[in-house]
Amino acid sequence: MAPRQIKSLTLPERLRIEIEKVAKAQERSVNEVLAEAVDWYVKDKQWASLKQYGREKARQTGMGEADVDRLIAESRNPMSR
Repeated sequence: MAPRQIKSLTLPERLRIEIEKVAKAQERSVNEVLAEAVDWYVKDKQWASLKQYGREKARQTGMGEADVDRLIAESRNPMSR
């Protein structure tokens, strides 16, 4: 497991209370709930960035959704390479 580091986080009171409720309902620590939330946030931003990259590449190459099925089929067919 990666080493852990202690960080300070200031939250609005209402958010702190909600996080504590979630942690208690799930029988988890507040740290576990927050770590999971941050992990989801980071992955969501990475996914958004990847989708933006794909949209840009599609725009540059002139490909669209209509091309997806054909391109997948071609990539799976060794004779089309």
